[in-house]
Amino acid sequence: MPLYMDFHRKINGLTAEAVAGAHQRDLRVQDKHGVKYLKYWFNDDTGQVWCLIDAPSKEAAEAVHREAHGLIADELTEVKEGS
Repeated sequence: MPLYMDFHRKINGLTAEAVAGAHQRDLRVQDKHGVKYLKYWFNDDTGQVWCLIDAPSKEAAEAVHREAHGLIADELTEVKEGS
């Protein structure tokens, strides 16, 4: 399956706990869409979040965020893994 990286430019009031909670909600619904949310990174000073996703399509990756918590990414790009 393709890998995608999404980018949320600014989530107001972002905290480590809030990001962890959103990620847990993604994990609870991801199987319904054939998606695996693998990892996330965040900067609580800027409100930015990045998620690495194994998904059959961009639409499936977006569907998980939409259903889990409604925080749709500003950008979603297919990526290739390197070392």
